[in-house]
Amino acid sequence: MSTPVRVGLDLDGSLESLGDSMTDLADALAETGGCVLVRFRSRSRAGTGDAPIALRRLWSPWWRRGVGRSIDRLLPDVDVVHVAGVATPPTKYVPEIVTVDDLRPLRGESRINQRGAQLRRLIARGAVVVASSHVARDEVLANLGVARDRVVVVSPAVPIVAPTIEGDELVVNVTGEVDHFMRLAPSLVAAAGQVGARLVALTSAAAATRIRSDDSAGAIVLRPRRDARAVLAQARVVVHVSDGARFPSFAIAALGAGVPTVARSTPINRELLAGATALAESDAAVIEEVLDLWSNEHRRALAVAAGRSRAVDYSPSSAAIAYLHLYREVVRGWGS
Repeated sequence: MSTPVRVGLDLDGSLESLGDSMTDLADALAETGGCVLVRFRSRSRAGTGDAPIALRRLWSPWWRRGVGRSIDRLLPDVDVVHVAGVATPPTKYVPEIVTVDDLRPLRGESRINQRGAQLRRLIARGAVVVASSHVARDEVLANLGVARDRVVVVSPAVPIVAPTIEGDELVVNVTGEVDHFMRLAPSLVAAAGQVGARLVALTSAAAATRIRSDDSAGAIVLRPRRDARAVLAQARVVVHVSDGARFPSFAIAALGAGVPTVARSTPINRELLAGATALAESDAAVIEEVLDLWSNEHRRALAVAAGRSRAVDYSPSSAAIAYLHLYREVVRGWGS
């Protein structure tokens, strides 16, 4: 049996509204028995079982730029370090893996937001960047201008949620596409009225402010992202409205919960959701799909079965197996 790889995993990484995805990944990795985990936190106080980081508050601002004290000099012995948040502490003696789960900072790089420069600096030192899909990988490569082998694809861990039983609300998940949602909103309001349902929009605080400023938004119930699980538990159909900058975790969680889901047919949605989600070519088709999935029990049953099957592909255990394979590959190739 091969020696388990020793992994330093930053728990202050990607956080989703449905849960703490890095902790979910850490727990799933531990269950594989294929690695020795050293859990740490680059931006917050160490919790029970986490490795303490000396002078963390001093180094944290530097790590946001990918510079400062090497993290592998502050941790117990590890073979590889994996980070996924805004803090990307460099390494000196071991390879580093950096998961990029939000493309917006790369799309709008500025003097204030220097995510691209941060990642290029780390890649120059040998780091491997992880994108959540092939579509996202192509965008990362186009923005960073680095060699193709420096960016790989591993899907993140999507938390497992309880099955939704007898949901009766039309739920829209809005991520980075407020203008699109506002164009679609009157038709969604009408569709919700036609089936006698509440229209609930899950949004960021900034998006909620914009939506409230529109006179036609009175019929829309706005819920913050921290309520994602509670909102999903009441959904009969989910509409996924996104700019594709982040992995569609809520949509996949909805599939896992047995809630039929509708989205526009975009490249990232076709890659990740096709076959399990109703993909529409137009806004008018989105409404048609919503109404059909609301009342067509035969089609709902097929959608529920397909969705639950697809969600397994993105479970924490599936992500752990993929990351464990990546850790071993990166460690094996370090220094060669």
